[in-house]
Amino acid sequence: MFSIFSKGFNPDKDLQDLTGKVVIVTGGNAGIGFATVEHLLKHGAKVYIGARSEEKAQAAIERLKANGPNSGEVQYLNLDLSDVTKAKASAEHVLSNETRLDILINNAAQTLIPYGKSYHGMQCFTSAVIVSSKSLTIDIQDIMVVNYLSPVIFTHTLLPLMTKTASEANADVRIVNVASGSPIAVKSGARFRNIDDFNLEYANALLPKFTRYGLSKLALISWSKELQRRLVAEDIPIIVTSLNPGGVHTDGNKAFAAQQNFVVKNLFLLLSYSAFPSPTKGAYPSIIAAASPEVRANSKAYMGAYLEPSGKIGKSNSPTADCCNEELSQELWITTEGILKDIGVLEGDHLQIIQN
Repeated sequence: MFSIFSKGFNPDKDLQDLTGKVVIVTGGNAGIGFATVEHLLKHGAKVYIGARSEEKAQAAIERLKANGPNSGEVQYLNLDLSDVTKAKASAEHVLSNETRLDILINNAAQTLIPYGKSYHGMQCFTSAVIVSSKSLTIDIQDIMVVNYLSPVIFTHTLLPLMTKTASEANADVRIVNVASGSPIAVKSGARFRNIDDFNLEYANALLPKFTRYGLSKLALISWSKELQRRLVAEDIPIIVTSLNPGGVHTDGNKAFAAQQNFVVKNLFLLLSYSAFPSPTKGAYPSIIAAASPEVRANSKAYMGAYLEPSGKIGKSNSPTADCCNEELSQELWITTEGILKDIGVLEGDHLQIIQN
């Protein structure tokens, strides 16, 4: 759970020069995401902070400028992961404004939230006349939308640009999915056959909120591995990793503690303050996955890998057996395609790796 970093890692010296490279960090306005942006800016990257609140993102940008010096550039990207259609629109905005994308870090997430579902669907309007309409009643669990479905459509919409970038000489394109060790809370034998499997409440679990969070991260890790397999099959040299940052002392911990009873609240805060590293160090696994030269030098080992809080590939390369179950990841991929198609955000019938 705790972050135990390699004693030899120095972010100022051990990351590659990112001058001329374009990066997106979702949830880059706070916590680990903010620290990730700060590290990458120091190495010359142009970084988009993907966030729903422009006010919070601009405040983060001002902090980054004040903390300087940075040789990179930072911009705000409007990104609302609670709505799959808005997540896709955000990616399309990037496609319209950038000619390259070198690194995508899917960092934003919800953690321990009450169970809730929201309607997701889309109608197509042209000149105020409905030209196509689907009567959809797709209710999807909120945490699965924010932590999995929206990052998936966001990433796949950006894939053509990342693939183009990867075709250039000396390119080093990477997708980093920030997960956690929480899938250990999900009982072995998880399935992703249909929307019902996405909407499991785990009401009888010891920790329902944590288990639902674990399900969303299980999906993210499993999809990461399947995406990598499909990229390799098409000979596209993009490296996809997922990772567990471990326990990190962030404002999110304070918000979680505030929801607990007096005893749990104070025990958790004591643990957070005394044992968890700062976001600056908590971002190490993310920046290693995104910008360490070692990753590209040993690309075969890192492709589809799951990094531990140390920033190293774990012995099992996964927090649970389900996360690296290839049959489950293929099932997840197919079900995800169906859900995104029903919502109306999928071009064609499949999540394409190579765009026709």
